[in-house]
Amino acid sequence: MSDSSPLTTTSGAPKPEPPVSTATLDPPAAHAASRIQTWGHRISVFLFVLFSAVAGVLLVILPWTPEWTDNYLFLSFPSLRLVMANGFFRGLCSGLGMLDIWIGFWEALHYRELE
Repeated sequence: MSDSSPLTTTSGAPKPEPPVSTATLDPPAAHAASRIQTWGHRISVFLFVLFSAVAGVLLVILPWTPEWTDNYLFLSFPSLRLVMANGFFRGLCSGLGMLDIWIGFWEALHYRELE
């Protein structure tokens, strides 16, 4: 029977201790910072989606209302009023609004939590 202790190797040198996992020893502040980052990311995505949806709806609807061409800015510049009253330009603005709505909802549907 050998006289080696569990703390020594066969050559008599001490065994290195296994690494201690610090995952359970992490302070709660690290988890709190992670939680704050997660909520900050959630809020920023929500605000982006909200802004995109509102701007998109305005760009879809506003060009087809009378306020689009009958306002103070366009009354001062008649040539600009003619361009803004053009059906192609109104459709272009509505198309940009639809694109803006699509980008906002795409961002909401493809949201992933930070790891």
